[in-house]
Amino acid sequence: MSISFSAADWLALLTHFLSLSLLAIGGAITTAPAMHNYLVVDKLWLTDSQFTSSIALAQAAPGPNVLFIALLGWNVGLNAGGGIGAGMHAWWSALAGVGIAMIGILVPSTTLTFAAARWGHQNRELRAVRAFKQGMAPIVVALLISTGWILAASQGGPMDHWRLWLLTAVTAVLVWRTKLHLLWLLGAGAALGALGFL
Repeated sequence: MSISFSAADWLALLTHFLSLSLLAIGGAITTAPAMHNYLVVDKLWLTDSQFTSSIALAQAAPGPNVLFIALLGWNVGLNAGGGIGAGMHAWWSALAGVGIAMIGILVPSTTLTFAAARWGHQNRELRAVRAFKQGMAPIVVALLISTGWILAASQGGPMDHWRLWLLTAVTAVLVWRTKLHLLWLLGAGAALGALGFL
């Protein structure tokens, strides 16, 4: 995929990630639906498969959860540079995409988190601080569910991958109703995938 990018487009990418950074309650992954709408639906800078592949690869790799932002920036920059076959210009453009996306997503939220954490720690006994912490839990859960929904919907309906949906439902019930460690469930899912059941 090849797209043409101007300085205004790079600035738009930066400002979008700057604004999403302040909405990333529960981590950058919670803003994935908004990123999908902007990068795939509105701007057409990424394909749906590039978007979902970036998230899947980053989640499978060891390291921080925010790696998918770097991959999204890489893919946007690579597309802006003419695609993978366009030579060194495409590679430099991809690196610029990584830098812009990471600066945009990290700087505002890191600054705000540092200031708020210091203030919250100094005032941890205030009723408002305790209420804020308790009230954020359902918001984070809802944002994570919406991210999961976007990723699942791009892979087809429940009947296309009914085994995956069944495994997801069974895993959710086991996590909710038992004290079975999550790593055992991840291992069971990996084994089922390796054996070809999924």
